Amino acid sequence: MLSDTPPVHHELIYANSTRGFALCSQRSATRSRYYLQVPTTDKVEQWSDDAFWTELRHRLDPEAREHLVTGPSIEKSIAPLRSFVTEPMRFGRMFLAGDAAHIVPPTGAKGLNLAATDVKYLSTAIIEFYADQTEAGIDAYSERCLRRVWRAERFSWWFTSLMHHFPENGDMGQKFQDAELDYLIHSEAGSRTMAENYVGLPLNFGE
Repeated sequence: MLSDTPPVHHELIYANSTRGFALCSQRSATRSRYYLQVPTTDKVEQWSDDAFWTELRHRLDPEAREHLVTGPSIEKSIAPLRSFVTEPMRFGRMFLAGDAAHIVPPTGAKGLNLAATDVKYLSTAIIEFYADQTEAGIDAYSERCLRRVWRAERFSWWFTSLMHHFPENGDMGQKFQDAELDYLIHSEAGSRTMAENYVGLPLNFGE
């Protein structure tokens, strides 16, 4: 849900709750976007603004709940989470970029980052083609992008699996998830790996 309300915090808030996943993010100092994990069988008409805010409060910690500012929604939708990659990202003279080439769940916040990187690689390759009369850049475009795409897809898949609630996995699955979260919180190495992937690996990583 998108709302003309100030963000609940200057940093993103991810909530792993027995009621389901929640995410609080900001679009500006006065506009916020919120996510709730709901069954894919739900209809957006079932979720009034009051119902949404009530459920979000249930999933937040007391401090965030106290600072939550509510208001009318601007946009509201239910989107099934999915991962999708087109490989290769070039077909003859057609080059794919952004959502045309790959979809990631919003959990990892990688969609815009990947699209911007695609455009950087493609623009550089096209400039080289016309300025230096070389096709090296455009020939390497797909392979170069996909190395980064698959890393981001893996991270978004892993983070989604970590933060969402999966009752069908039973007690054993929940215990695995709890143990993974506990490790990330208390391990410097685990926290560093998480931060490195979340912030974004260098463009030349692995080259």
